[in-house]
Amino acid sequence: MSELLHRKLERSAIGLVLAIIAAASVGGIVEIAPLFTIDGTVEEAPDMRVYTPLELAGRNIYIREGCYACHSQMIRTLRDEVERYGPYSLAVESQYDRPMLWGSKRTGPDLARVGGKYSDFWHVAHLSNPRDVVPESNMPAYAWLARTPLRMEDLPRHLEAQRALGVPYTEEMIENAARDAYGQAMPDGDFATGVSERYGEATQVRAFDGVTTQVTEMDALVAYLQILGRLTVAAYQDTAAPEKAPDPAN
Repeated sequence: MSELLHRKLERSAIGLVLAIIAAASVGGIVEIAPLFTIDGTVEEAPDMRVYTPLELAGRNIYIREGCYACHSQMIRTLRDEVERYGPYSLAVESQYDRPMLWGSKRTGPDLARVGGKYSDFWHVAHLSNPRDVVPESNMPAYAWLARTPLRMEDLPRHLEAQRALGVPYTEEMIENAARDAYGQAMPDGDFATGVSERYGEATQVRAFDGVTTQVTEMDALVAYLQILGRLTVAAYQDTAAPEKAPDPAN
């Protein structure tokens, strides 16, 4: 019976078109319907802030080097994952991520809550030669990042692109992007104060790669890794975690 119906449907162009439209409509409704409840499913995070220019540059390097292909940024609600990595990931924590990097591939560990877990020195050593700190690691080395100056002139355009996608960067943030990136990695420089004024007093301002003579791609990548899971405390509201995760000693 079903074979006969199938033959008739294939012989009728109009019937086949209508069947395709019906199937596509069902699939579309399944994907679109949840969006009508989006306000009730995305958590509130009044303390959420945007990435600083230096952190955003680090995120771009993270994407450029393919780090997302081996590391996810999505802690699922399974007990073993929460016990290993920390509170499960919330949608609101990725509201300013363009593109989103949750993923599911884990050649290396999940990095959703790696911010503050290790010192800056650990990250620099790990990125320079992973086997120095994790002997069994199969991660490639990225030592050249510490020798590569960060391109400052491109940062305003990166912030403008993010704003076009809905990230609330202000004109002041865009105009001062290069100065803020320099200031965040140079705590004793003239531009350090402006970073805290624009992005909040909790913003991490220090020489992330340990060198104060220039701002490198290593500075940017470490700054990004150190903010993962720390843009908001929303995930810790139902736990006994402190209001702000302490900065590691460097």
